[in-house]
Amino acid sequence: MAKFNHLMMKFYKFFILFILLVEVLSSFAQQKPIVQSKIDDYKKDIKNDSNYAMIELKTIIPDLVYDLRYATTNNFTGKRIYPADLNTTFLRRAPALALRSVYQELLEEGLKLKIFDAYRPYEATCRFWKLVKDERYVANPSKGSGHNRGIAIDLTLINALTEEEINMGTEFDHFSETAHHSFRNLSKETLQNREKLKTIMEKYGFKALETEWWHYFWPNDKNYIILDLPFKKLVALSSR
Repeated sequence: MAKFNHLMMKFYKFFILFILLVEVLSSFAQQKPIVQSKIDDYKKDIKNDSNYAMIELKTIIPDLVYDLRYATTNNFTGKRIYPADLNTTFLRRAPALALRSVYQELLEEGLKLKIFDAYRPYEATCRFWKLVKDERYVANPSKGSGHNRGIAIDLTLINALTEEEINMGTEFDHFSETAHHSFRNLSKETLQNREKLKTIMEKYGFKALETEWWHYFWPNDKNYIILDLPFKKLVALSSR
């Protein structure tokens, strides 16, 4: 009996050590990733390689329509996340130029793009994760997001003349299976509209996020550092 109790005690100690190790590894995995928050570091990067530059989208697509939801309370948080007077957004150079090609081709079909969000400071992603811990819809801050890297965009199609949104079946930030690309219980028109946006975005190099019909991202995200730069500093830099 004494031998059995001794073995049980050793097992118990091993189990406790195992639990502690799991907690330590989990904590390490959730640590904040490398985040660029100093504008001088960003300036050094773009001096070394202009492809890292953040491009204000209207500087290359003047007629682009903005509906920057996180500068309003009309978003899933119910709160204003960005500055209230924000009327500017950014992508890195390669996806920005690709978006211009998308826009130019859509104009030939009587369509334009409306932008809900593009660059998103890392701090905003941290706030989102506190509300929705579901990686289908919100990026885990331990990894950062394409938005934080300046290579993801949320958008929809609109009529070029009326600027009315084309029916996509759900609103922006509608976190349900109805917003998934694989969801087929929608009208033929809606499915065609989603497919039109997906087809043209992929034609010019973007990739679709399965769970959000509005979200597209540029590949090779690991080539781009996570940014937590305020919009006003990017605006000041881009206006020089």
